[in-house]
Amino acid sequence: MKVAVLGTWHLGSVMSACLAQAGHAVVGFDPDRELVAGLATGRPPVAEPGLPALIAQETESGRLRFTTDVADAVRDADVVCVAFDTPVDDEDRADVEFVIRQVEAAFPALSTGAVVLSSSQLPVGTIRRIEQRWSAVAGERRVAFSCSPENLRLGKAIEVFKQPDRIVIGVRDTRSRQVLSELFAPITDRIEWMSVESAEMTKHAINGFLATSVTFINEIATLCEQIGADAREVERGLKTERRIGPGAYLSPGSAFAGGTLARDVNFLRDLGRASTVSTPLMEGVAASNLAHRQWAQRRLTAELGTVRDRRIAIWGLTYKPGTDTLRRSSALELCRWLVNQDARVHVHDPAAGQLPAELRDVTRHTDPLAAAAGADALVIATEWPEYRRIDPASLVRVMADRLVLDANQFLASTFAGVERLRCISVGRPQ
Repeated sequence: MKVAVLGTWHLGSVMSACLAQAGHAVVGFDPDRELVAGLATGRPPVAEPGLPALIAQETESGRLRFTTDVADAVRDADVVCVAFDTPVDDEDRADVEFVIRQVEAAFPALSTGAVVLSSSQLPVGTIRRIEQRWSAVAGERRVAFSCSPENLRLGKAIEVFKQPDRIVIGVRDTRSRQVLSELFAPITDRIEWMSVESAEMTKHAINGFLATSVTFINEIATLCEQIGADAREVERGLKTERRIGPGAYLSPGSAFAGGTLARDVNFLRDLGRASTVSTPLMEGVAASNLAHRQWAQRRLTAELGTVRDRRIAIWGLTYKPGTDTLRRSSALELCRWLVNQDARVHVHDPAAGQLPAELRDVTRHTDPLAAAAGADALVIATEWPEYRRIDPASLVRVMADRLVLDANQFLASTFAGVERLRCISVGRPQ
């Protein structure tokens, strides 16, 4: 099949490469010339394990190419995948119009019979808005619009795309179902077919449920810290309950960061407000997560009294391990707070790019032990596997005080039995 992918940031670059590997002829479009030039030479905009090699392989095979000309991309395409990253502001509000404008730019070149499949993270009702705008310019051309919510995870995106639990797709007609069945046939036949609006709502519901689970267990964990219970033991009690199960999103630790969960929580809140329907659960999830994002600040203040003029080390800056993106990183939030409190901040990350200008006073190191040298406290912010290979005895020798904040107990086994390290985690008794 001839496939166009509009938007080649993380979702779009992974989708383009994987669909090409599945045997389709894929053209990836993006208006960013620098981004497209990088992809053409096998350099994706976001670090993702295996993606550079896969892009290079499929580009060399002739099944994949990239362009900055939207007409070139969508002309004669059987399927047009909308994969633009939906911009969000500091309040997790999405710029939906940006994505709609990008789709509208492709309207003049769409061919009769094309199926437009949106995977961008957009609020329910957006496909209908796009359809209305299309009808004003379509003329005799017939194009169908559908929705398949993305389900990728940074660091495991290729695996998740190629081996999905299932794919949710919302369609308007039988022909769209046939076309999209053919598109995904090399990947899976486990497809949950539904209406477009149901598919849009499914994405909100999944992320809303996951966000609720995260905030629930973190509230329980905060109470555990106060009364002497161990939240990890409580987690085990929950997950061995048949009505909950071992795969539940119930591991005490950091607040959820990034834009994905917060964006869908806001979509659901906004939908309720627009419909004059009360959504106190989603309101509470947002407030609870916001409060829990201050956990490291609260614990540092409680343990040190003040962070002013204290040397604080942070290991890990990126949003997640396996990527180089700093966008929506909780570690950067902590850095900003520490700088504003006049702390001396020293950091290490194996992949992070340039820090924002307001963090120019933060000192970066190429060696994690150098970042921890002389530190009054060390915060484990991003769970890079290489941190587990560091000798705890070496860490004890270089730190001034042996306080380690490890919210998710990532280094619990590494540091177990090291008497001079005082490790604090979410949900552990004080």
